[in-house]
Amino acid sequence: MKQKIIYLKSAADLYQDNFREFQETIFSNLPGIKKITQQLAIAVTIGFLFNWLQIPVGWLLGPMAVGIGYAITGGNKKPLPATFGIVGQAIIALTTATGFSVDTLAIAKMYAIPLLLYILITGGMSLFNGYLLWRFSPLDMATSIIGCIPGAAPSLVAMSEEMGADAIATAILQYIRVLLVALIVPAVASLFFAPDSPQIPLAIISTQSNSSINMGWELLILTGCGFLGNWGGKKLKVPLSIFLGPFIVGLIAVWLLPFSLQVPPFVFAVGLIFVGLSIGVKFDLKTVYKLRQAVLIEIVLVILLILICLGVGYEFHLMTRVDSLTGVLGASPGAISAIMASTIQLGGDSGWVLTMQMTRMLIILLITPWVASFFKKSNS
Repeated sequence: MKQKIIYLKSAADLYQDNFREFQETIFSNLPGIKKITQQLAIAVTIGFLFNWLQIPVGWLLGPMAVGIGYAITGGNKKPLPATFGIVGQAIIALTTATGFSVDTLAIAKMYAIPLLLYILITGGMSLFNGYLLWRFSPLDMATSIIGCIPGAAPSLVAMSEEMGADAIATAILQYIRVLLVALIVPAVASLFFAPDSPQIPLAIISTQSNSSINMGWELLILTGCGFLGNWGGKKLKVPLSIFLGPFIVGLIAVWLLPFSLQVPPFVFAVGLIFVGLSIGVKFDLKTVYKLRQAVLIEIVLVILLILICLGVGYEFHLMTRVDSLTGVLGASPGAISAIMASTIQLGGDSGWVLTMQMTRMLIILLITPWVASFFKKSNS
């Protein structure tokens, strides 16, 4: 009986010791938790402001600016746990995956050869732009190549570090391109091109099926896809497993499940906030000096790329029965949100524009890791 009482006292003491250690851990980490909470609160505020001002991908650029501010004033390069960046990349990957529909591939098969030619020409010119940027600026090859690849800008920024690129420089280069495309392409298209007739009318491709499920179950399934993709990607040693793992698993789920899957906009915004802040806090002032020359070169190269893509889009119109307006808008190097809005407003075929943009985006996301790895090895 005495032994039993001694055992109970020992268990109670052990519980008290564990609880005391837990309290000490919490209190010792309070400054870090307070700092992270403060950063997230400011990032959400600035992200909302950028989004309200209609700055391209404001939910990413706003928190990135906050992170840069903390990096400059605080000097701490990694105040955020790695989990924030991992979760953010998974959310962006799943959002990208839910944007693809089997219908997109079915429509693309109608003019597979012109589509492939268009993708090869625009992709080849983008790689050449990256090569020129590397040759004539202080940026490394991986950053130059990834920063010039058109389409899927948030996704490319999210996985840029894992590909050996400078994430901040990549983000700046990508959004210079997005901004210039959003400003130039719709203006040129409205002035010089108009929807011709007859044309092949395609309905706007919907990524949703006829049935839907409760948002709670939807989020649970997407969370499972993120965990499974991250775990499976690491086990199978998939390049950029943090991004490509959830992307591939999410893509399979979207195509096989009998109901629609969509990442809610507020969840996507959370992913952009996490990625933007995680990138921003790693800012280095040396990057500023590197980017002065690179930005000027990038502006010239993007304008040339836009002009070439407009020509490619017009050739696509001549090779198919797609009207010229749809052809040039579909061939634009990215800025898909602005291009889709312009297509609807100007009277182009939204289905074809989305098909051209999405087909290129899918191929880019699948081959970019291997392209970046090749250039990285050849440069080392």
